[in-house]
Amino acid sequence: MFTSVQTRSAGAYRKVSVETSVDQADPHHLVDLLFDGLLHSVGAARAALARGDVKVKCQSIVTAVRILEEGLKGGLNTQDGGELAANLQDLYGYCVIRLTQANARNDDLALEEVVRLISPLAEGWKQIGGSAGVAARPM
Repeated sequence: MFTSVQTRSAGAYRKVSVETSVDQADPHHLVDLLFDGLLHSVGAARAALARGDVKVKCQSIVTAVRILEEGLKGGLNTQDGGELAANLQDLYGYCVIRLTQANARNDDLALEEVVRLISPLAEGWKQIGGSAGVAARPM
C-alpha cells in the first residue's frame, strides 16, 4: 500500500530520465528507444508469465503492442519508404498478432518469437546509428 521514499524517488528519477531522453533525442535515437522499450516490455511479459502474474503480463503485452502500433508502425513512411517500409509494416503487424495470441493463450513461444524477430532489427538499427549518411527520419 505504501512505498518507501527511496522507491518513489527512484521511480521519479527514471521517469524524468526517460522523458529527458525522449525530449532530446533525434529521430534515429527515438526509434532506438522504441525498440528498447518493446524488447523490455516483451521480456517483462515473459517473466510475468513464468511467475503467473497475469496482470503484469497483460500490461506488458499491451505496452509492447502500443509501441509497435503507435511508435514503430506509426513512424513508417510507406509512401517514400518503398518495399522496406512495407515489409516492416507487415512484420510489425504480424508481431502484434503474435503478442495478442500470446496474451490470450499464455503462450511464451509466441513472445519468444517476437523477440527473435525484433532483436536483429533493433541491433541493426543501433549499428547504423553512428554511420555517416543515415537518414534524419525513420522509414
